[in-house]
Amino acid sequence: MKQISYTALALAGVLSLAGCANSDIYSGDVYSGNQAKTARNVSYGNVTGVRPVTIQSGNENDTGIGGIGGALIGGLLGSQFGGGSGRLLTSAAGAVGGAVAGSRVEQSVNRVSAYEIQVQRDDGQQVVVVQKADHPYNVGDRVRLIGAGNDLAVTPAN
Repeated sequence: MKQISYTALALAGVLSLAGCANSDIYSGDVYSGNQAKTARNVSYGNVTGVRPVTIQSGNENDTGIGGIGGALIGGLLGSQFGGGSGRLLTSAAGAVGGAVAGSRVEQSVNRVSAYEIQVQRDDGQQVVVVQKADHPYNVGDRVRLIGAGNDLAVTPAN
């Protein structure tokens, strides 16, 4: 019984580290490897609106580790109860419950606080960019827009 408890504890520790998503990809201060050493468009403008939003990452960050790990831990914990066919039932119930809980934990880890930043560029065009809330932006702030199309980041102009 102690061996199973230590195994469950070790598995929980590994899963807590492995299930963490990299939320910095949504920051205006982080470049991906393929963006390095490439020319990028730069324009300037003024912030005309800021709204707090949440980025819920999609399948690109879902590893399944939360559900699988939850099922393993739930099954191990469930096997500590009952005997015979009762132990099998508690193991199965623990695995199902653990899988659901683990998936929900992984989904909550993949949420990032963000801003929807509306900018009026100097050429008069209005654009909206959603990115991680790692800099405070206020209406009237002067900002720099780096990139183009679906690869656009807002940074302070100073």
